[in-house]
Amino acid sequence: MARLFSIRPGITFRGRKFLGIRGWNGKPTHPPLTDFPIVCYVVAALFDVVSWLGWFGDGGRFSSRDLFRAATLVMIVGFVVSLATATTGFWDWWRGLQRDRRTGIIGRGAHTQVWRTANWHMTVMLTTTGVVIVDLIVRFGQLNASHTSAPAAILSVLAAALVSFGSTYGGTMVFDYQFNVQPLSGSTVWDETEIDQLPGEKAKPVE
Repeated sequence: MARLFSIRPGITFRGRKFLGIRGWNGKPTHPPLTDFPIVCYVVAALFDVVSWLGWFGDGGRFSSRDLFRAATLVMIVGFVVSLATATTGFWDWWRGLQRDRRTGIIGRGAHTQVWRTANWHMTVMLTTTGVVIVDLIVRFGQLNASHTSAPAAILSVLAAALVSFGSTYGGTMVFDYQFNVQPLSGSTVWDETEIDQLPGEKAKPVE
C-alpha cells in the first residue's frame, strides 16, 4: 500500500549535528524566530494606524484606546522575541560564514556576495530594533491616551516597513544563496520511493 505521509524525518533530531544556539543541521533556530517580529510589527502598525485615524471611536466593542494598547502589547512581544532573533542571527553571521579565524575572535569575513547581503540584512534589522525601542519609549509615556499618537503611529509604520524590507534579504540568504540549507547530494527525498531517509542516513540501494 502506498504511503501518503512522511512524518518522522521532519521532526527527528537524531542524525543532525548540534550547532549550539544556532540549532541543528536542517533545524536552525534563527529562521522560525524571525516570524514573530515581522508579524508583530506589521500587526502593531495596522492597529496603530486604525487607532490614530479613529475609525472605531471611543465606544463600542473595540475602541481606539483598545487598539493602541493592543498594538503596544504586540510590539512588546515582537521586541522580546527579536532579542533572541538577533542573537541567533549574529551567531549565524559569525559562525556560519567563511572567515579567517587568525585575524581575531570574530575573524575577517570572506568578502563574498553572501557576506555583504548578510551585513545589509543585519544592518536593516538592527535599525528596525532601534526604531522599535524609540517607539516603545514614546508609547510608554502615553499608555493612558485615548488613541495612538501620530509619532507612535509613524514609528510603528516605519518599523513595519523596515522589518518587511529587511526580511526580503533574509529570504534571499536562504532561497537564493542556500545559507544554512543542507545539500541534497545522496538524498532520496525527491525519488519516487516508499522508504523514508532520515537525517544523516546514506541513501539505501534500490532493490
